[in-house]
Amino acid sequence: MKRSALLAGLATLVLASPAVGQSHDGDASKPTMRIKAPLPPAVPWTGRSEALIAKPNDPWITPAEKSDMVSTTTYAEMRAYMERLANASPLIHVVTIGKTALGRDLIAVVASKDLGADTIDGLDKVKPTVLAQAGIHPGESDGTDAGMMLLRDIALRGKADLLDKVNFVFVPIFNVDGHENASEFGRPNQRGPKEQGWRTTAQNINLNRDYIKADAPAMQAMLRLINRLDPELYLDLHVSDGVDFAYDITFGFQDAPYAHSPAENEWLENVFRKEVNGALQEQGHIPGPLVLAVDDRHPENGLMLPAFPPRFSHSYGDLRHMPAVLVEDHALKPYKQRVLGDYILLQQSLKTVAAHRDELAGAIAKDKSRRGKMVLTWQTKKKPVRIVPFRQMKAEHFQSSISGTEEIRYLGKAAPERPYPLYGSKPDFVLDPPKAYYVSVAYPKVIARLREQGIRMQALEAPTTVKVDMIRVHDPKLSDMPLGDRVRVSAGSFTHETHEQTYMPGSVRIPTDQPLGELAETMLEPRAEDSLFQWGFFMGMLTRTEYIEGYVIEPLAAQMMARDPALKKAFQAKLNSDPKFAKDPDARLAWFYERTPYYDSDYLLYPVGRELAD
Repeated sequence: MKRSALLAGLATLVLASPAVGQSHDGDASKPTMRIKAPLPPAVPWTGRSEALIAKPNDPWITPAEKSDMVSTTTYAEMRAYMERLANASPLIHVVTIGKTALGRDLIAVVASKDLGADTIDGLDKVKPTVLAQAGIHPGESDGTDAGMMLLRDIALRGKADLLDKVNFVFVPIFNVDGHENASEFGRPNQRGPKEQGWRTTAQNINLNRDYIKADAPAMQAMLRLINRLDPELYLDLHVSDGVDFAYDITFGFQDAPYAHSPAENEWLENVFRKEVNGALQEQGHIPGPLVLAVDDRHPENGLMLPAFPPRFSHSYGDLRHMPAVLVEDHALKPYKQRVLGDYILLQQSLKTVAAHRDELAGAIAKDKSRRGKMVLTWQTKKKPVRIVPFRQMKAEHFQSSISGTEEIRYLGKAAPERPYPLYGSKPDFVLDPPKAYYVSVAYPKVIARLREQGIRMQALEAPTTVKVDMIRVHDPKLSDMPLGDRVRVSAGSFTHETHEQTYMPGSVRIPTDQPLGELAETMLEPRAEDSLFQWGFFMGMLTRTEYIEGYVIEPLAAQMMARDPALKKAFQAKLNSDPKFAKDPDARLAWFYERTPYYDSDYLLYPVGRELAD
């Protein structure tokens, strides 16, 4: 998860080719030297988990272990290793789940004792499944190397009993194209591995912003995998930059006040966190909570844990009632330490799900049966929601002549734990959901996205006329900059209207009374931050179709006021209250045009019908 962090004056510059002062294409505006970013001092670490590293002469040593835990594996090395492992063990199967934008295979590794065939569909559905993914942000490859080590040890090193009561599906590299776009200058805020991939896909899409809109082929493949597995636990393995703190591995989930899956949240907090923290501490790691700093330059001002929108993996999982954990290893800790922390977390996750499968299954079933009102939008709360203990690294502040403000310098030593204020969110708009939504066949991309999510729908086979509630958008605005390949859309306000609409064959009716009802509501309610409307799937509604000339509307306006004194009074009130409007001849005439039957009635009308409850 990206955080801003400016680290200045912390170490001696390390220069690489070309030499200092060498020009770059003769353009003075471009970099003149290749300089490794200075990082705070490394904190020495040793732990019991170091015993997990294979010996140099081990025939099954992984690429990361072979490099003495300073480099990560390439895609080709990873795939060759996993296929070799699958050939050596009946517990391991490598399956292709899709293609990347550049045509590379996206693979998953299935570890199970009861696989009836070498496909995901052959998994024993009685056992719970843990689905873990690494490399959604290339460069954050700790989980890739940890998962390869763990699968090796399950298959060949005496840990097959981890699969007695659980299945394990692992996607070693989610963003393969970004992983292969690697260099020593991938992530300036991170200590290792030696070469790091690029954060976004070949289409410049950030996969951990893509869970709802699902524009990337890799994300579409992941959603198909999730729908096929319906996993009991979903782990997303990252590396976090931002402030420097004492923890080497942090993890979390949608915070309890914001959870759409409260029973799962309670299990994750009281069972999963407790057991995983214990396992990590026993092996010499320092686990901590997933939090953000309110101000990266001044982390002492407090921490933040907002209601994350479902574009992120862990909040997406919460919305669809799939227990989901976001893991953030700390970028400034040594690569070996971070990889081994992920190994312990993955191993303990399998143990915890196996030991508590009935309790976890009950929590999931309870959340999937939830219906009724939901908080659709949130606001930042100005006062702290609670006080939490936290361990930062020692730091000092200095006035920078470069940035012109006070910057922070970390000193490589842990500060004592102390209480920090934690800021969060408060409910804004609470949705009383409709009985169903209607989406016209005229919007096939919208229907496709809903289907890819696994949302149940009924395709209409004949023209169907229904009375629906529809939403009119007011004061729409496009974002100044695109996000990935999308231009975001917002609106000043929304009003509701009743319309009689005819939906042609191929249109769909989407009931909200289903396990993924809240996901459908989030995607189809235009107020929602991650709705398909705000992701730009309905750009056509922002364009007005017909116009009227001034020589026509001016006499028509005179007739309208002569027939309707109330209209004349409203026009005069508008002139008196809005000087800018009063001075704009086109706006004055447009005011009347909008009140004629000639006006484009579909302009700014959100084209999704809402079937209200009886």
